[in-house]
Amino acid sequence: MSNAGTYQGGIYKIQAVRRLMRWLDATPHPTVAIEFTPEQVSAARFTRTGTVEGFAVEALPPGALAPSAIETNILNPIAVKAAVAAVSKTLKLKDEEAALLVPDPIIRVFVQHFDDFPRSSEEAIPMLRWKLKKSVPFEVDETLLSYMRQQPRGDGVDVVTAIARLRIIKEYEALLEPQGVRAGVVLSSTLAAISLLEGSRPTLLARLSGTSLTTAIVREGVLAGYRCTELPATAAEVTPHMLLEEVYPLAAYYQDTWQEGIQAVRVAGLRRRLPEFVKPLQDEFKCDVGSLLNSAVSDGHLRSDARPLADRELEGLVGWMMHRS
Repeated sequence: MSNAGTYQGGIYKIQAVRRLMRWLDATPHPTVAIEFTPEQVSAARFTRTGTVEGFAVEALPPGALAPSAIETNILNPIAVKAAVAAVSKTLKLKDEEAALLVPDPIIRVFVQHFDDFPRSSEEAIPMLRWKLKKSVPFEVDETLLSYMRQQPRGDGVDVVTAIARLRIIKEYEALLEPQGVRAGVVLSSTLAAISLLEGSRPTLLARLSGTSLTTAIVREGVLAGYRCTELPATAAEVTPHMLLEEVYPLAAYYQDTWQEGIQAVRVAGLRRRLPEFVKPLQDEFKCDVGSLLNSAVSDGHLRSDARPLADRELEGLVGWMMHRS
């Protein structure tokens, strides 16, 4: 995300969809990525060629981190700072930039269609802030905003915009500062993980983290839909019916807009519970359903040195790794 040059680049740069998505600015490529979830802090260091050099995971006590677009996120600063210090020590982080992967609820993502769209960011950003003024639960003037053009379904211009409250992003930046680490790029975990999706067919991703469910649809390199909602249960408690109720609106929107159905479903965050959800999802969408990471492995889409990250289900870090390489 970018704001007056604070961050270079855009929202995300997706390896699997580069054919059609193009950045307005070059995204930085830090060799370190740090991911925050309600359950843990994880980090990985990569070589300049993109291979995994090392990684570390530190669990957080329940309630230490509560993702929110508007409220304080770090509820137990001592515990979260200790986890950041531990992964930093393991990876020997000091005086360097990192990709900061934050929980999905923090960054609001919109896919909008315009008949005409400004070429210059000086004109585009004020227009997007004005357009989104009533769509976000915070003042748009105190935000970080990033956008990108993508190929539309018909005439006009489709624009993907990501917007987050500056004060919330600074909470996470403050956790890195004592370790001498700076955020070189900020993006949500699911936007990093999208690089694990196949790019050749309409694919729906359902990713759970804590009580958040993010649903995204990618079609031939285009982000065709994105939705982040809160569930009344965690991934350990959610039922197939709950999941289907939350993913159906975006799938129905896609079907109505694009006049075609979903051709693959990929799921992340359910861990060993995934088999309970496969048949209900298959019955609903009449297509292949599988784990996001396992599918990437079986398709040969995932490099062998990423397997240790995949085995820990660190799809955000794996996605960033693929983005870098």
